Amino acid sequence: MRVFTILGPSQSGKSTLAAALAALEGTAGKRQDVAQVAALQPFQFMKEDWAAIDVAGGPENLSQAGPALAASDAAVLVVPADAEAAVLSAPYLRLIEEAGIPAFLFINRMDVAPHRVARIVESLQTYCRHNLVLRQVPMREHGEVVGAVDLISERAWKYNEGRPSALIKLPRDMISREQEARGEMLETLADFDDHLMEELIEDHKILTDEVYDVATKVLQHNDLLPVLLGAASHCNGVMRLMKSLRHEAPDVGATLKRLSGKSKLGGEVVGIGCLADLVKHLGKTITVRAMDGAMGSDVPVAGATLGSLTGLAKGSNGGGLASGDLGQAVKSDHLNMGYAYMRDGSAALPGWAQPHPSTFRRVVTPVRDRDDARLSVALERLGEIDPALVVEQHPQTGHAVLNAQGPLHMRRLLGMLKKGFGIEVEEAVVPPALRETITRAVEIQHRHRKQSGGAGQFADIKIEIRPEPRGSGFHFEEHIKGGAVPKNYIPSVEAGAREALEEGLNGHPVDDLCVILKDGKHHSVDSSDFAFRMAGKNAVREALKEAGAVLLQPIMRVHIHVPSVFTGGLVPVVSGMKGQILGFENNPDAAGWDVFETLLPMAVQDELCSSLASVTRGTGWFSTDFDHYQEAKRADFAEA
Repeated sequence: MRVFTILGPSQSGKSTLAAALAALEGTAGKRQDVAQVAALQPFQFMKEDWAAIDVAGGPENLSQAGPALAASDAAVLVVPADAEAAVLSAPYLRLIEEAGIPAFLFINRMDVAPHRVARIVESLQTYCRHNLVLRQVPMREHGEVVGAVDLISERAWKYNEGRPSALIKLPRDMISREQEARGEMLETLADFDDHLMEELIEDHKILTDEVYDVATKVLQHNDLLPVLLGAASHCNGVMRLMKSLRHEAPDVGATLKRLSGKSKLGGEVVGIGCLADLVKHLGKTITVRAMDGAMGSDVPVAGATLGSLTGLAKGSNGGGLASGDLGQAVKSDHLNMGYAYMRDGSAALPGWAQPHPSTFRRVVTPVRDRDDARLSVALERLGEIDPALVVEQHPQTGHAVLNAQGPLHMRRLLGMLKKGFGIEVEEAVVPPALRETITRAVEIQHRHRKQSGGAGQFADIKIEIRPEPRGSGFHFEEHIKGGAVPKNYIPSVEAGAREALEEGLNGHPVDDLCVILKDGKHHSVDSSDFAFRMAGKNAVREALKEAGAVLLQPIMRVHIHVPSVFTGGLVPVVSGMKGQILGFENNPDAAGWDVFETLLPMAVQDELCSSLASVTRGTGWFSTDFDHYQEAKRADFAEA
């Protein structure tokens, strides 16, 4: 089976193209939706089994594309015929280049293209380090695209609505334009083939078969991206794309070699988990591709046997998968999406196949108390099928904190909780992790004394608390002389001080200060560890009231990855969030992208998610790391 992934921005026509490709010979299998974010479309073409993995558009679904590309022989990037929308394809071009996968670029909806092809390709080239090479040029009548000329075979094809294109004689007015475009294509291909270069220099006639051979070689070596044209809704250009996939895309052996080389996976990779879903009455379902050797219920994969495996190839009877086949495994809980499997173990796919950091956060609590325990189990199950979901626990409340790719991803997760597990939850913004500190030194003498019959409680201590530099944390010192406080009680004073600092005057942990035990008294009978711990706790609490408590808010170092065209628009956004701009620079590994670095309060992280999506048309993303705490005002959090 040959497998390819179809990618592209939302509303670019990916699903329409997948259906058109599958229907070319009327042998399409049943389309299977996977977790609302992808679909599997098996079909046959020229007596060969094929499968298209159609990944839903939108930046929040990009996390599904990496594993799909890892298991695919090639990719098809579907882009709208609109030069001004080229930036929407930037994340997909970047991912394809990082994956090193052979890919075709299909400019869709040429029948309603508002811009000429040359301008569209020029706009897309901004975001691609590889050359984009036109393999076709459009034929127009009265300003409308009615067909295309193949630059390798030099044949002209006129589109027929819903039917294969008709071969026609190359129109006279197209000859000069076709020759010019073909010359540019040949010069680009010749950069990767010395023999073709010599023939061009010596002005020899170039044979069509030779050009096809060179085109296949450069595609499989990932030297450039060929550009094809069409309109999937009218079946225009679809056959040419499918034939290019059949003749030029590599097989599973080359795919395995590429993956092993780029990721340096150890061991013999026998399969890849590329998609996952939770199916009612079946449980977790993992879509796997057999890479090297057969996979079946009687052969160990990742150190265990599979429960059940159903192939997608036509005529598959559930007896297992041959090399290259796609199948769905159930009752195989040791398998997960985003992993390469050996016979006796597994390894995570390389970094390019992993999701971007999940920075949209919400606290979730069950509507019904009886669902509290079930919620943690359900979230664990969702995490097994969605590598972009990160579940944490809020340190103060203990409630679950979900980290998602964005609001749409979060909405889908909450919908799965309700529909798949019957758990309704309420969501809330994650409260900022505030701290408190003090502004001046204070000295306090405190006596803890209690008598209630029998042995009492007695501890007398003198302490000083003083502010320390930001980030220094808590320190405890003792300056006791003459045994005023026995050494075995000093740790109890420190323990009491730490307990008092767990919650300051404003209800937040207190940090960046030093507690110094200077003097004290003890009683030979009534003093105890407990008495000195209580004395330390109460003494620190009294001191905090006089030490000028202030709030501290966490400041995050944020790296924003954004197409360069939007970098300038980030300046007012960050300034409006009271951020400190540290600068930006071109990303050396991604054409047309900048990395914008800034310091921002953690309290505005959700606002950054929504603002970034608006400013960058959904193409930007960011990562955060804690940097430091800084003094804040209550008004800062009222605004956030």
